[in-house]
Amino acid sequence: MTTQTSLTSELSHHIAQHLHQAGGWIGFDTFMDLALYAPGLGYYAHGSTKFGALPYTVQEGAKVAGSDFVTAPEITPLYGWTLAKQVAQALAVTGTHEVWEFGAGSGALALQVLQALHAMGVVVSRYTIVDISDSLRARQQATLAGFADQVRWVNALPEDMQGVVLGNEVLDAMPVKLLARVGGLWHERGVALGGGDDAGTPGFVWQDRATDLRPSLDIPGEHDYLTEIHPQGESFVRTLGQKLSAGAIFLIDYGFPEAEYYHPQRHMGTVMCHQAHQVDDDPLSRVGQKDITAHVNFTGVAVAGNEADLGVLGYCNQARFLMNCGFLTHMEAADLPTRVMAQKLIMEHEMGEFFKVIGFYKGEPWQAIGFELGDKTHTL
Repeated sequence: MTTQTSLTSELSHHIAQHLHQAGGWIGFDTFMDLALYAPGLGYYAHGSTKFGALPYTVQEGAKVAGSDFVTAPEITPLYGWTLAKQVAQALAVTGTHEVWEFGAGSGALALQVLQALHAMGVVVSRYTIVDISDSLRARQQATLAGFADQVRWVNALPEDMQGVVLGNEVLDAMPVKLLARVGGLWHERGVALGGGDDAGTPGFVWQDRATDLRPSLDIPGEHDYLTEIHPQGESFVRTLGQKLSAGAIFLIDYGFPEAEYYHPQRHMGTVMCHQAHQVDDDPLSRVGQKDITAHVNFTGVAVAGNEADLGVLGYCNQARFLMNCGFLTHMEAADLPTRVMAQKLIMEHEMGEFFKVIGFYKGEPWQAIGFELGDKTHTL
């Protein structure tokens, strides 16, 4: 049995056990949580390389020399160096001296931000990383060895937080509930046991149950419609708001405001999987071997922040945010290969429009440089 097959088999048995304990059905949010975060087995809980510019290859059943997907900090260090300008302003305005990063991935963003802040003469007393993956934490520690005196890792949040909070592609990896309107009636789409292979690995199938849950907007018509709601991601934002006594929050991810998210024509939902730089829409297969994500409803994120006494600093696409923070100046000083890669972050058909940035403040409002031009808060 190959390493990848063994991984899927163990995780599938683990999920099957949860299904038996739950009476044969679990919501997709529970399935997604197990598939991504089950200790030692979930996608983010084992040691395979996730982040990088090139797809992995498989030799003797094991991933080698590659990755599943790329994030902005792996594309170019100019990303973190540009974001650091916004961080520096937020630290100065709020009178705080600490940075918090959630889901720090390879550690590339933390390294870039720390390097840039140091070059600007900005004093950061501590850079705290919150990441539940032991394998990623080891990679982060190696990447950030040069800043070992400033960086710490925690598994739980203190009662009081101060500083600037960063989350790059964090919300999309938080488990979502699936809602399916079928024959004009709403159901929660969950997972049950079904199928399996000759080796005895359990298989999984979709199964719907009637529910009182609804999307936050009415979706006209009675045609079949699949979508997501985000109780865990919104709860995460509320928790940040409750614990942050001074500072700011910047969350970068792909998604839409509510009216676009629940558009009548967006009837297939947004859940997708990433493996070897390929995308598919079947989260029930090859569990543990691939990432599972869903787009972010930024209106829901904004409302959750407001409920926890956070004010919205701004909301815009990634291209506008980066350019407001001086990204083009960094590009002009870079060599040609760096400029070519950096363009991916601001081009409309790449990440420039697809990704959005939302910022929050605690206390009195102020003008964040990242939202000076092109702020689209009014669309939320």
